[in-house]
Amino acid sequence: MKITTIGIDLAKEVFQIHGVDTHGKAVLRKQLRRGEMAKFFINIDPCLIGMEACGSAHHWARKLGEFGHTVRLMSPQFVKPYVKTNKNDMADAEAICEAVSRPNMRFVQIKNVEQQAILSVHRARQGFVKTRTAQGNQIRGLLSEFGIVIPQGINAITKRVPEMLEDAENGLPGTMRQLIARLTDNLKEMDRQVNELEAQIRTWHNANAASRKLAEIPGIGPITASAIVATVEMPRNTRTAGSWRLGSAWCPSNTPAAASRHCSASASGEIPICAPC
Repeated sequence: MKITTIGIDLAKEVFQIHGVDTHGKAVLRKQLRRGEMAKFFINIDPCLIGMEACGSAHHWARKLGEFGHTVRLMSPQFVKPYVKTNKNDMADAEAICEAVSRPNMRFVQIKNVEQQAILSVHRARQGFVKTRTAQGNQIRGLLSEFGIVIPQGINAITKRVPEMLEDAENGLPGTMRQLIARLTDNLKEMDRQVNELEAQIRTWHNANAASRKLAEIPGIGPITASAIVATVEMPRNTRTAGSWRLGSAWCPSNTPAAASRHCSASASGEIPICAPC
């Protein structure tokens, strides 16, 4: 029994395995617990392994690749058409096994540890930015109930709130003054966290040649450049930023100017939406 292709339906604890031979005949249907995965795959001959690009996929791709297997990650939307019956772990594993062997299947690049680490910093920063914005809107909304209107923007809140708290004639009760002071302190703390994470990202950007070169394109700054480089593999033989064909692999356009429009991060600090999984 020669297993040539295996599909793995990833999970937190119990993984579903589906394997086929050279003729596409199912020869393996098995459930493995997390602790059994390494022992199982190190004891079988190297084969093609397919997984959906989801939580822990990149970790297992690197792990199984160390055992000599060829690992391919696929977007779940490309696997879905191959599910033949009601969705369950066994059917998903079979669909993954079939999808990974398709000649025209599009695969997701396997990220290394460094890429995943800096992307985690990006996601943490993005979470703080969203929470900071929500906190600012809450402060502005609460004060509007007492007839106090503060312009939009974090800086407007941090500048106006101290003046408002010291104004004894604005009719704001003491309980509300204490609450606004507490919420403003929390807002300042989140702003500090965002600034520290941005500094960490910029340090990584300055140490990465590909990220620095990508930032030379108009409209792409250090935050966006570092997110792109950590998400996709950039060409290594590029001499100038103008010669980068960003769109050929992953972007809606293949010119630097258009790529900068598609891939520049939004004002809220989100990771570029056109980057793949």
